[in-house]
Amino acid sequence: MALLSASYVTLPADWARAEPVGLGPFVTRESFRAPDGFVVSWSSRAHRKQAGRFDAGRGSTWWAPSAMGWWVGVLFAIGSICFTVGPFPRFVDLVGTDADAVVFFVGSIFFTSAAFLQYVQTVNAPHALTAGAGERFRFWTWEPGRIDWSGSLVQLVGTVFFNVTTLAALDTSLNSTQAHRLVWVPDALGSVCFLVASGLAWFEVSHGWWSWHPRSLSWRITALNLAGSIAFGLSAIASKVVTTTGEPRSIMLVNLGTAVGGLCFLVGAILLLPERTEARRSA
Repeated sequence: MALLSASYVTLPADWARAEPVGLGPFVTRESFRAPDGFVVSWSSRAHRKQAGRFDAGRGSTWWAPSAMGWWVGVLFAIGSICFTVGPFPRFVDLVGTDADAVVFFVGSIFFTSAAFLQYVQTVNAPHALTAGAGERFRFWTWEPGRIDWSGSLVQLVGTVFFNVTTLAALDTSLNSTQAHRLVWVPDALGSVCFLVASGLAWFEVSHGWWSWHPRSLSWRITALNLAGSIAFGLSAIASKVVTTTGEPRSIMLVNLGTAVGGLCFLVGAILLLPERTEARRSA
């Protein structure tokens, strides 16, 4: 296992690093000491979400359309609502199967939009201690040594897989072989991506494999997202078509896993809004 070295943050001259904490090669928390002895505690998630050029000091908790983090939470929440209500049989009866399939596809588009903004937010996290004055805007970086970069990229890829599977599901003329290839496979791959991304976010907040900090907004958000990803994964497993019957293994588990996962993501997305301004309120 690679040894912890240092975070991606660059320090002013004569500053020193101390006590890097994380998992594997990923540094998620670190202390910086100024020449006069003043110590700054840094953590990856808070730095990305509260110190970036698109979020620092922008707007209030519940209304901040000029802040990227606000849009990430709102777009994830809208997509989550689609995946929460879509599986309910009464909703399907109300709108019809075709409209219900459209709801899932629209929800996946909102997921991808939020995941893209989250990735842009991540690659533009300042490499300085403060809000990145003078740093150029980035659409893309290659920083696999950052746990947040890896997690946001994997999640973005996962949302694209959900775009593919929900778009293919609009075609009701697919046979079982086509449905397996175009609907189930990308659904399963998207679920794996979400599970990996949620796990990395959990490790980032936990600064290791495990933690218990239920009073922390960040901890609750990552715990909810991890639970939601597990529920989506169970739904994907249950949706695999049995060749002898041509039906999913358990349509009840498919709907339950999707609805529970969507609900977990919805609550987590709403909590992103107060998390964004948490440090400012404390100050």
